[in-house]
Amino acid sequence: MASITMPRLSDSMEEGTIVRWLVEDGAEVEVGTELVEIETDKATMPYEADVAGVLRIGAQPGDVLPVGAEIAQVLAPGETPAPAAAASAAAGAGGGPAL
Repeated sequence: MASITMPRLSDSMEEGTIVRWLVEDGAEVEVGTELVEIETDKATMPYEADVAGVLRIGAQPGDVLPVGAEIAQVLAPGETPAPAAAASAAAGAGGGPAL
């Protein structure tokens, strides 16, 4: 399992907002697949997968999360998701519920 965390998309970025997922939960993704649009303090940018596998979305559109908070997981075939840290991160950041 690989954890997808809120990336630092600019030097000044402290948190980001999930705008929309470009891939559905449970879909297989490849390296380079655009997964999600993230709004930063300066722009809205897509974020690409850096691993291949099955996407399990944790953070929902509108969630505001700090850099480094888990937003999704990419699982190997047959692997089960780990408990998500996104729910507690979202609650602490004032975002909505996760998973």
